This record gives sequence, C-alpha cells and structure tokens, in this order.
Amino acid sequence: MKVLIIGGSGFLGTEVVRQATAAGWKTAATYCSRPGSSPGVSWYRLDLRAPGHIDEVLAAVAPSAVINTTSGKSSWAVTAVGSIRVAMAAAKRGCRLVHVSGDAVFSGSRIHYDETCLPDPVTPHGAAKAAAETAVRLLAPTAAVARTSLIIGDGGSVQEHMVHGLAAGTRDGVLFTDDVRCPVHVEDLASALRELAVSDQAGTFHLGGTDALSRHELGALVARRDGLDATRLRAGRRADTLMLGALDARLDSGATQRRIRTRLRGAREFLQVR
Repeated sequence: MKVLIIGGSGFLGTEVVRQATAAGWKTAATYCSRPGSSPGVSWYRLDLRAPGHIDEVLAAVAPSAVINTTSGKSSWAVTAVGSIRVAMAAAKRGCRLVHVSGDAVFSGSRIHYDETCLPDPVTPHGAAKAAAETAVRLLAPTAAVARTSLIIGDGGSVQEHMVHGLAAGTRDGVLFTDDVRCPVHVEDLASALRELAVSDQAGTFHLGGTDALSRHELGALVARRDGLDATRLRAGRRADTLMLGALDARLDSGATQRRIRTRLRGAREFLQVR
C-alpha cells in the first residue's frame, strides 16, 4: 500500500503517518512550513493555493490512496479551492481519496446529524468545508468524505493545551457549557481513515465519538485525567457572546460504525484516569 497523507505534519496527519508506517505502508506526506519527524516517510512541501502543485506531488509519489487531513481553517483558498485541486488530481490519476471534513458544516439547528444530513454552514470555515465536500463528491464520486468532531489525543490537541493553560492560569478564557460536540480520539480517527483508504466504500461517513459533551464537560475530563484542578476551569455560555457557529451539533456516527471495524470510543472512556 502506497499512501500520500496531505497535511501529514498536523495533529491528525501526524497520527495517520505514524499508523501508516507502523502498518508497513509505503508512506509519503506533505507539509506547508515544516516537515514532520516521523522516520521512514518521504516528505513533500505542498502549497494547495498554487495551481498544479498537487499534480506535481502526486506524479512524484504515485500513491494508490490519498488521505487529505488538511484543516485550512477559514482559508477558502486552502480549505475549499485546495480540496478541489486534490480531488481533481486524485481522480485524474485514479487514486483512492479519503477527504476529512467536520461538524463545522452544520448550523446546529437540528442538533443531531447523521450521514444523510446536508450541510447548512453558518461560518466561513463551515462554508469552505461544505464547498469542499460538494466538490469532492462531484469530482471524485468513489471518494470517502469523513466528517469528524473535536479531535483529542494524549495531551497534544488544541483543546488539551487550552485546558492546561486555563488550569495553570497562564491563559484567560472560559469553557462553554452550551457548546456541545462529539469528541473523538485521534488514534481512533486515524485508524478509521486508514480503514476507509483501503476499502472501496464511497459516500459520507461520520467519525465522531459516542459521547456528546460540552466544552466545559470535556475540559473537566481532561483536567481529571491529567491531575489538574478542574475547579479552575471557568464556565461560560457561548450564547452570551457574539461568536458565530453551531452551539449543539452532534454527529450521529451509528451508520458508519456499522460499516467499519474501528471502534469510535466516547470521551468518557478514552479520558478515564489511568
């Protein structure tokens, strides 16, 4: 198996790279500013904003599968247009494509979202992700579009860094009690993405954890796991701010779980005190 992991130096990409090499896959990965440190990986600098750059990388790697883990945040040029370029290039070369999207494509108006739900974004990031999904399904109909939620690890995620900063008093802020998601462990997510990469299943997949938690509840679990004082985590309501985005958007991953072997654990399980 020869795989190209786009965004391989990011938080999720790093775990996909680690698992791919551990499985004996011939692994290539891309980076934007700095390559990762995983041994046995061929690294390629990639700017998804540059026309033709992804074609050059694909020609050099000649992978059988491409896993696009790039976040791009609210950059339309990277998240939307860049993903379109990846889909076009993968389809032209006949590569299996697994495209990572997220719950930002939903407004939260219906709270529970299964794989059949259509995007209704309310933020620039969500709009870019939704545009990317639409393009991937159109340009690469055999691709897998994998929506996920907050990604948690063993200390390295943005959410975990925030909790540590708040508990230590080195950063200001609150954790919202009304902002609800279905966090997933990065190891489970990476395993599911690799599983999709070697399958021929097409369409939309939801890869969220089984527990719906507010950001404050999630923070308290991280604090307890890491021996921090959870009482130092200030609570607040996102509804009282001017921040855009869904409040309560829960990915129902039940249908996907029945189609894959990887078990998508809930945060209450993977954040247990060891």
